Amino acid sequence: MSKGLSSSVGNIQGPYTDEVLVCQFTHLINAQGCLWLGKDPFNFTLPVLLLQFVVITTVASITWIILKPLKQSMVSAQLITGIILGRSFLGHIQVYSDKLFPPGGRLVLETFADIGFMFHMFILGINVDITLVRRAGNNAVVIGATCFFLPLAIGILAILIVPHFVILDESAETSLPFVATINAISPFPVITSLLSDLNILNSEIGRIATLASLVCDICQYLVSVVIGSVGLTLNSEASVFWSIIWGPCFLIVIIFALRPIILHLAKHIPEGQQMKEFQFIFIVVIVLICGFLAQSLGQPPALGTFILGMAIPDGPPLGSALVYKLEIINSGLLVPAKFALSGLTMDLFSVKKGNAGAVYGVLIFFGYAGKFTGTLIPALYYRIPLRDAVSLSLIMCCRGIIEAVMYITMQEDGIIDSEAYALLLISMLIVTGIARPLIFHLYDPSARYFHHQKSSILCSDPFSELRMLVCIHSEENVPTLISVLEASTPQRRRPIAVFVLNLMELKGRAAAVLEPTIGKSKKLTTSRSWSEQIANAFNLFAQHNHGCVFVQYFTSIAPYASMHDDICSVSLEQNTNIVIVPFHKQWTIDGRVGVNSPSIRMVNLNVMQKAPCSVGILVDRGQMAGRHSILGGQSMLRITMLFLGGADDCEALAYTSRLLENPQIELTFIWLRPWDHMKYDDETEKTIDTQLVNQFRANTIGNQRVVYKEEMVNDAIGTTKVIRTIEDSCDLCIVGKYHDPDSQLLLGLTEWNECPELGIIGDMLATSDFRFSVLVVQQQPQEDKFMENHPFQTVSCCSSGKYSLYQDHSYSLNEDLGHSKF
Repeated sequence: MSKGLSSSVGNIQGPYTDEVLVCQFTHLINAQGCLWLGKDPFNFTLPVLLLQFVVITTVASITWIILKPLKQSMVSAQLITGIILGRSFLGHIQVYSDKLFPPGGRLVLETFADIGFMFHMFILGINVDITLVRRAGNNAVVIGATCFFLPLAIGILAILIVPHFVILDESAETSLPFVATINAISPFPVITSLLSDLNILNSEIGRIATLASLVCDICQYLVSVVIGSVGLTLNSEASVFWSIIWGPCFLIVIIFALRPIILHLAKHIPEGQQMKEFQFIFIVVIVLICGFLAQSLGQPPALGTFILGMAIPDGPPLGSALVYKLEIINSGLLVPAKFALSGLTMDLFSVKKGNAGAVYGVLIFFGYAGKFTGTLIPALYYRIPLRDAVSLSLIMCCRGIIEAVMYITMQEDGIIDSEAYALLLISMLIVTGIARPLIFHLYDPSARYFHHQKSSILCSDPFSELRMLVCIHSEENVPTLISVLEASTPQRRRPIAVFVLNLMELKGRAAAVLEPTIGKSKKLTTSRSWSEQIANAFNLFAQHNHGCVFVQYFTSIAPYASMHDDICSVSLEQNTNIVIVPFHKQWTIDGRVGVNSPSIRMVNLNVMQKAPCSVGILVDRGQMAGRHSILGGQSMLRITMLFLGGADDCEALAYTSRLLENPQIELTFIWLRPWDHMKYDDETEKTIDTQLVNQFRANTIGNQRVVYKEEMVNDAIGTTKVIRTIEDSCDLCIVGKYHDPDSQLLLGLTEWNECPELGIIGDMLATSDFRFSVLVVQQQPQEDKFMENHPFQTVSCCSSGKYSLYQDHSYSLNEDLGHSKF
């Protein structure tokens, strides 16, 4: 036995191979000013542990920054960090290994890493929603089953054939069945983490992959039970019997003892508030107990905490709070140490030329090929497009945290040898490293929106129903949105369909949700009372307008980065004419900005870029909710329409015209025109702008609730003065988003454009200088061929009830509205 730094080490015979015996010195833990005493801080346990965390975290962060543009995962970066710091590279430097990673120091680091990983698996368990399997369609079930059983069958076939042609040593023959089995799995936490990283968790392919991975996990569990039962039959030892039946017994304890305690604790957490410190500590103690029981029963402690996490309800108030409190320290500090240690123990040079390495390589290759084929064939059978089917197959082939830990555990327990361990980790890094960027470039969820016929109010039949999708992020969005819908309430001959989408950030769960909800009768576990209040408000709106309004509710739980996909999906499936989303800022009573959400702004920007229909951003200042009540208030709602020209203003005019059917609406239409517009009369009369305005003016003659104005201005100063005149006589201002920035009416205003998504005029109206609400309308970009084949329809009339269709005015926007941007 040789003397180490803070310990003595020596080699002894272990249960599988020679192992290192570490004798830790209890008096060499805390350095406490050893530098002033002439001692080496590396001789003490605590300084070495702290420096290990610093080095691992720093190198892992740098590695991830380098790999992030290549769409690599943090797990891959952490494994590569371990390889860099381990035997394959820096580990050959003897001084570095002795000082930073001595056997005693690695033992302490591994203990901390195992505790962190145990809590990390608890978090992953919370994110798993086993009830999702009830939503799995035939395609997800078949894909999940075939992508598990096909590679498993190929692996078993290879194990039966290979020994007849190749001579293998005993360790290789023992490793082969486990290598074949582990190639067949696609764990749910790994797949959902990958989908979340690539922002496709709530996409069509993302939902199929999520459900397929859950089915794959169930198949894995069933196979494990069958194999365990066969092993129990063939082996009569009591230890084997108890190691197999521990699972059901442990599961019973969690479900009928620990879960009721945690649920009782969750009931005492007030809605909208964080859990108290003693509640959090109590749950942490239960997690530690589960880890202890699992370890005592012969299983990894992380498995026990993972099962406990699955028994805890996801989402608020409990699931998301636990994830928030535990995730930062675990994911940022302790889990990187776990995977760095796995890389430290791996030696790339342990892969030697020989029969075993070649057989491992072939078996791993055919395992990936079987999984890819087992996903691709049924995906094509269910008529998933080839490009999407390939992306789905690549997703199911990716590896992550669960597989890496299984590799580590099997290597530590002597189930697989070091050569198989190295090849499994290397193949995981290579295949996943190639698949992730390929998935990113192959699969674009928004592609199906661009190939769909665009929908807008202006292009729709004026006699058809108006189909509107309104999006809600919080309760504060509801009153003004309902006022806008109430203002849009038509006569019975022209009904409207309203689709309400509750948007919730994905917290404390792994799988995104998009599903219809029926008023109050169907509730999700996440933010129940919040959904109930929204449903009650819109139920009241529907009852007040019974017979001419159809309301349907949807709930979306998704990450902000991909939330727009759910909005666009609902819009596409329901064929809506316009989507109305709340502005990312909310104002207080005194006019100051109270809430500013960059995440909501990102959602709005994505919706405006990818929506299959027109989009309206509602800047809510609260006046509309007070003046126009669905409870029967008779106060008039004062609306101002600013018109400068362009496709967006035309779309805004089409929507404004529909509002005039409501007798509680007073409209002021202001057409801002340059002073010298008269010399362009001949050309202007041919444009759609002038035609629509003239049509609107003709249809509203004699309507006492409509005021028509033409304001002649020279420059941006004149434009600003005109806008200032409406400040005290307006509750809602409607304006198009895009206007030509080179127009003499707007020159100079672009220099102070804070929110480009509102356009030049909309951004000005959204400043604190104005107190009325604003609706900024964008007509979805149209392709020229579509516009040539689908002429604009007339704007509606409310004074005479007559409609004159522009069915003979097909045109190309690039020719007639060349100044407009689409």
